[in-house]
Amino acid sequence: MIKEKGFSLKEIIIIIVLTSLITSITTGVIVYNQNKLTKNLTYKDLSKDVALKEFLNVYASLIDEYYEDVDKTKMLETAINAMFNYLGEDYSTYMSKNESDSLAEKLLGEYKGIGVSLNMNNEIVNFLEGGIAEKSGLQIGDRIIGINDIDASNMTTSELSDIITNIKEDEKIKISVKRGEETLNFEVENKKIIVPAITNKMLENNIGYLQISTFSNTLKKQVENALKDLEHNNMKSLIIDLRNNTGGYLSAAKYVANMFLEKGKIIYSLEEKEGIKNFKDTTEEKRDYKIIILQNESSASASEVLISALKDNGKAKIVGTVSYGKGKVQQTHTLEDGSMIKYTSAKWLRPNGECIDNKGITPDYPIADNPETEDDEQLLKALEVINEG
Repeated sequence: MIKEKGFSLKEIIIIIVLTSLITSITTGVIVYNQNKLTKNLTYKDLSKDVALKEFLNVYASLIDEYYEDVDKTKMLETAINAMFNYLGEDYSTYMSKNESDSLAEKLLGEYKGIGVSLNMNNEIVNFLEGGIAEKSGLQIGDRIIGINDIDASNMTTSELSDIITNIKEDEKIKISVKRGEETLNFEVENKKIIVPAITNKMLENNIGYLQISTFSNTLKKQVENALKDLEHNNMKSLIIDLRNNTGGYLSAAKYVANMFLEKGKIIYSLEEKEGIKNFKDTTEEKRDYKIIILQNESSASASEVLISALKDNGKAKIVGTVSYGKGKVQQTHTLEDGSMIKYTSAKWLRPNGECIDNKGITPDYPIADNPETEDDEQLLKALEVINEG
């Protein structure tokens, strides 16, 4: 027999008090987080900021009492730009919606479309790898004049692209083109297309060649597939070409470094207001073959993170010229109208503790690219160093 147990009046009061206390604390945390602007500041903090109150007083006076109408959006854009001008740093800036959209598309590493490049007359000038437009019967030189029976003959390339982007993924699109004197219609599927960020091939003596053009969101998978292909074909050593690679996502550089370094090795460190934090390889994956990196004066940012990670940990030698020297990390914050602010939040340090900002990375084998010869002298030097054993 189970004896029923009830609660005394005292116990009920205690439960009610505890429940109310927990609810109050939880509500307070939720409200606090909803009002948080950054990791350290809330709207309440800013309400006590005397300087901000002065700014708002000026703003209110101008929009309410200035003798002509004021475009609030343009005025605030100017004010935001003035804040970044005060910082006096090239890497911290305000970006319009179009500029931020363009940057996001480049770094995303994928887009929705039919897989063609167009000139200003909406003529097809190239078919992109991974797209299916070429298989549909479209040809280079075709001028797009219609999409799903919408007249596109007078549209700009940007307007035409916007229509395609707004069509659902995997939906078939009717494309009308002008080819000579003929008007032809084709059906093309709107697909998600990975933008190639790498080129890979096998050179003589089983030397692999991997060129990385940008550190996009899809780079990790692309490099994994490239290494798998090269290693399957008995690659003995590797040249990583980072010339003219101006960077991208820091996380993409970390992912690639993970593929080569031993677990526990420092990839880079961040020097923030709160102190220095080390970022290490946490994977079991590593590679032991010889690596040569090609760099030049346009190799920057995430490129330099990967270069220094492999060099300082004894995994690679460098051929080329001194790199760009961008040793700062930016954060972005998208505003409600789609524009974006980008600002420096930290310095990044090499595994050896050095900051390369405005200094760059010095190659082990300095050699300039000679534009007067057809030979790629930097690549030839890399091959020479590898073949030396």
